[in-house]
Amino acid sequence: MIFELKVPSLGESVSNAVIANWLVADGDFVGKDQEVVEIDSDKATVAVSSEQSGKISILIPAGEKVGIGDVIATVDTEQTGNQTSKAKKEQTEEEASVIPEKQSQSTDSEEKAQPLKDVRVSISPLAEKLISENQVDIEELIHDKLIRITKGDVEKFLQKPTKPKQEISREESREEMTTLRKKLSERLVQSKNQTAMLTTFNEIDMSRLIEIRKKYNEEFQKKYGIKLGFMSFFTKAVTLALDEFPQVNASIENSEIVYHHYKDIGIAVSTPKGLMVPVIRNAEAMDLFEIELKINELATKARNKKLSLDEMSGGTFTITNGGVFGSLLSTPIINPPQVAILGMHKIQDRPVGIDGKIELRPMMYVALSYDHRLIDGKESVSFLVKVKELLENPVNLAFGNDPLRSLLGL
Repeated sequence: MIFELKVPSLGESVSNAVIANWLVADGDFVGKDQEVVEIDSDKATVAVSSEQSGKISILIPAGEKVGIGDVIATVDTEQTGNQTSKAKKEQTEEEASVIPEKQSQSTDSEEKAQPLKDVRVSISPLAEKLISENQVDIEELIHDKLIRITKGDVEKFLQKPTKPKQEISREESREEMTTLRKKLSERLVQSKNQTAMLTTFNEIDMSRLIEIRKKYNEEFQKKYGIKLGFMSFFTKAVTLALDEFPQVNASIENSEIVYHHYKDIGIAVSTPKGLMVPVIRNAEAMDLFEIELKINELATKARNKKLSLDEMSGGTFTITNGGVFGSLLSTPIINPPQVAILGMHKIQDRPVGIDGKIELRPMMYVALSYDHRLIDGKESVSFLVKVKELLENPVNLAFGNDPLRSLLGL
C-alpha cells in the first residue's frame, strides 16, 4: 500500500509554503509518527510526521514551494525492512572503520590511546611529555593515519617550519530568506509605516525582586521543577497595570477602537528560525507560578519548533527582553494590531539617590513603545510608572494596590 504524505493545513490565511528541510533521505525506512520534513510558512516552521511506517520516496526536494494539500512524498507500507536510516548506516560504517587501539608491548610503562576522528593513536610517555612541553597540536602531528607516535616523530615535527599565515578571504555567500523571516520583515516595516510609534523610558530598582529570587528560588525549583525568573513578575505587573490603562491593551480596526477585556500577553522568544511570540492566554487569571510554568512551556516549544499556530496567534500586549543578550537600552517595535510593547533590558549596578544618599543598586532600564494614535503621552508614562511601582514593591502584585490602601478602602 502506498501512503501519500501531503502538506497539512497551516492556518486560515496560509495558502502556500516552502519545503525547508527533509529530516530523512530518499529511500529511508521511516516509522509511524516519525518526523520526516520541516515546512516553512509565513507564520511558523512546522514539522510533519509520517502516519505510516515504510520506505519513503521524496517527490519534492528542499527549497521548493508547495501548496496546501500537495503530495510531497509517498511511503510504501509493504516495505518493512531495516528501520535504520542512511545517516545511521553511514555512522555505523564510520565507527566500524576506526582503527582499533594498538596495545603497548612494554611492561615498564603504558602508552595512552587517544581517539582522533577516525583513527586511534597510541602515544609513548616520552612523546606525550614532549607534546605537553611544546604545546603541540596532535592533529597537525599525525599524518597518513600514523598508529604510534614516538619521541622521534615529535622532534621531527618540531623541526618543521611553521605554517604560513592564512590569507584574508574576500569571498561572499548568499542564502534565501526563510518564509518566516520574510514575513517578519514585512510586519516590522508595516509596524513602522502604519503606526505613530513613540517610546518612553524609565528605570526599575530590581533589589527586592532579586532578594525574592535568592530567598525562594531553591524552594520554587524543588516544587515546580523550573527556576524562578523575572518574566513572570513583569507579566503579572503588566496585567495589573493594564486594568488601570485599558487603551494600552486595545487595538485599532478601521475607524474603531477595540477594547480587550482580557490580557493575552505575548512573550518574544529568540529561536534559530527567528523571533517568535507565543501567547499566554488570560494571564490576568494566573498566579506567578502558573505564569512561570506557561512561559517555560511555550519557550521550550518555540526553540524545539513545536509551537502550534494557535499558540502564536492573537495577543493584546507583548513583552520582549533584550537584556538576556546584554542590551542596556532599546526601542522595541510594536507588534500590530497591538498598540504597545514593553522592553526589558540588562540589570546593571548603578549609583542612585536613595533618601538623600547615593547607593549602588541593581537597575534595569525599561521602554514602552506605543501607538500615539490611540495612547497619549500621559497614559504611556503613567502605565510605565505603574509597572515600575509594582515591581519595586512586589507585595503589591498580590493585592493589585498598596495593602494599607486596600485595608483602608482607598
